[in-house]
Amino acid sequence: MTELIKELMPKHVAIIMDGNGRWAKQRGVPRVAGHRAGMESMKKIVDHSDKLGIRYLTVYAFSTENWKRSMEEVSGIFKLLVTFVNRDLKELVANNVRVRVLGDYNSIPADARKALEKTLSDTNEDTGLQFNIALNYGARDEIRRSVERIAEKVKAGELEPEDVT
Repeated sequence: MTELIKELMPKHVAIIMDGNGRWAKQRGVPRVAGHRAGMESMKKIVDHSDKLGIRYLTVYAFSTENWKRSMEEVSGIFKLLVTFVNRDLKELVANNVRVRVLGDYNSIPADARKALEKTLSDTNEDTGLQFNIALNYGARDEIRRSVERIAEKVKAGELEPEDVT
């Protein structure tokens, strides 16, 4: 086997977590079991990314479109988030992993939001692998939120409308 050369590894890797439901269906298990398996795989990827010299790992985990799934599945996904945070947060801190969230997580269930905020707080000063979780994200929503931020700056006199490109 060829040895990996750390200096040649990409600095940023992005992964779309897709196929968990199909994985579960092929095995005759509930969709949430597929999401659990996906999260276990992601944990392994996080564990190895820093060792491989990857500086940023972005995971597209839950888009705004995912709210259209059954309430049972959505609820199960967020319960898994709480379970993984409770189980793995100490390890993330010990491994110097900084967790960031892309997207608007304010509308996720309160217990998941609380667990996520604890993770963000506890890893905020970490300087190793930056693990970005795209959560409740969507292109239209990202554009809307960006325009709102620009409009607030214009309103506050911090930015001139003609400076927006």
